[in-house]
Amino acid sequence: MALRARALYDFRSENPGEISLREHEVLSLCSEQDIEGWLEGVNSRGDRGLFPASYVQVIRAPAAEPPPPARYANLPAGGFEPLPPPAAFKPAAQQPAPAAAPEPFPLPPAAGYPFPPATYGGSYQPSQGSDDDWDDDWDESSTVADEPGALGSSYPDYEVAGSRASGCYHLSTRSELSLSSHSGHLAGHPHLPGSSTKSSATVSRNLNRFSTFVKSGGEAFVLGEASGFVKDGDKLCVVLCPWGPEWQENPYPFQCSIEDPTKQTKFKGMKSYIAYKLVPSHTGQQVHRRYKHFDWLYGRLAEKFPVISVPHLPEKQATGRFEEDFISKRRKGLAWWMDHMCSHPVLAQCDAFQHFLTCPSTDEKAWKQGKRKAEKDEMVGANFFLTISVPTGPGAGLDLQEVESQVDGFKAFTKKMDESALQLNHTANEFARKQVTGFKKEYQKVGHSFKCLSQAFELDQQAFSSGLNQAIAFTAEAYDAIGDLFADQPRQDLDPVMDLLALYQGHLANFPDIIHVQKGALTKVKESKRHVEEGKMELQKAEGIQERCNIISFATLAEINHFHKIRVRDFKSQMQHFLQQQILFFQKVTQKLEEALHKYDSV
Repeated sequence: MALRARALYDFRSENPGEISLREHEVLSLCSEQDIEGWLEGVNSRGDRGLFPASYVQVIRAPAAEPPPPARYANLPAGGFEPLPPPAAFKPAAQQPAPAAAPEPFPLPPAAGYPFPPATYGGSYQPSQGSDDDWDDDWDESSTVADEPGALGSSYPDYEVAGSRASGCYHLSTRSELSLSSHSGHLAGHPHLPGSSTKSSATVSRNLNRFSTFVKSGGEAFVLGEASGFVKDGDKLCVVLCPWGPEWQENPYPFQCSIEDPTKQTKFKGMKSYIAYKLVPSHTGQQVHRRYKHFDWLYGRLAEKFPVISVPHLPEKQATGRFEEDFISKRRKGLAWWMDHMCSHPVLAQCDAFQHFLTCPSTDEKAWKQGKRKAEKDEMVGANFFLTISVPTGPGAGLDLQEVESQVDGFKAFTKKMDESALQLNHTANEFARKQVTGFKKEYQKVGHSFKCLSQAFELDQQAFSSGLNQAIAFTAEAYDAIGDLFADQPRQDLDPVMDLLALYQGHLANFPDIIHVQKGALTKVKESKRHVEEGKMELQKAEGIQERCNIISFATLAEINHFHKIRVRDFKSQMQHFLQQQILFFQKVTQKLEEALHKYDSV
């Protein structure tokens, strides 16, 4: 009998090894045994890979050929946590009590689940290249991994006297329900046939442990495995506005200028670097930072905030780091970056960012202490989602279908915007190149031709022709000057547009991972609802999964709305600046031509 299944819902693959399904599509299965809630098979288009077991219904039909061998044959037949078949159980009088079954995976202390939560790594890796000598004066003798209680090992359940102490709240998404199906097996006590079936089903884990949903801690949070203390200052509030969820505004907004990049040296001139002067408006105290300090801060923020788009830094450059044009371009890029950091209600108030802005440049000890504190932050990974506070009460809930529709619409928007930004950037770059080289050369060729004509006319010694000769010579100079205006103009209008496009291309590159976290949470909700309909899961447990998914959805929609608000602000301002500079440019060109025209009045 060939194993087949019919797809109950559409499924779009988002990770390597997965395949997409269409509703009512018939698939061939490699094995009827699921692997942690995933089945392997071949769809109607011949693609082979994994798909959620809850999205299909297994059917049987006669076939001449046996199914293809399972690609994951090295795993137990029942997946990661095989349960003994019901036939293996006998009455207590006929069969002695079973010995404790060995755990399929070694469990970290107090972890309570077979997979240790992975902290968010994202796609960011701090560059260790030649730019600014990353390691030359960092004190790395103490790292996060060396410290007791550091993240990356497990999410322990902390115990304190009382529910609140010193402004800290103990929050935990872990519950007995979320582990009900694991506890018996992991402790060596398999479920007996007579036990309740509602606790026998759990929402499956993603087989791909390298997906953003897993690495960000989103999966562990949704499944109820996050636990930690949330200080009052760590809370991130989402509020409802007429157009949807938004991050609560920063009560003390500020800006920060980046000026005066200067070349400095150390080790008696053996090493050189560029330092930038930062002046935050809320302190008024200037500090100096190198590019490597910006790079470190970006890495910390990208790790801490998996559902927030941390703006990308200007790209590094191995050679020509001290050339004036490169330094000027980098300063402008850092200024745009700083503007987006200060404008974000969450990022602007982050402790690591405030330390970056306010720590005196000369206090190396205070800098290292703040750096270590940021690196030991426990509110990352799954614990980060505990810090998010969302609206409650009547009318504050989210319709998951509407959320999914909004996120899909934004996904299509970002794809189209990315394509348009690439096209505009290419067009602007090509037009700027023509202005700097082609247009300048062509206008100066015209000017040279007028000059040659003037020189020819000067051979005529008649007094009444001298005025004409001078006017034509002035026209030649005017066209030379217009050529110089064309060459200089891209710095005034096109370059700022391309700088803004570069910043937004970084944002657009961030959102696929943010959307993936939210989509992963929605998938878990759908799976839990299916289990409830089949009577395999208690409603309370499914509601807990949906509540935690709502938190991720609120945060995702808040970030999307913030992106749109900042986008409208930035592109309005930049387009106004572009058109104003274009008008000034053509006014200068017109002025040159009018001056040349007036020279002929006296001829």
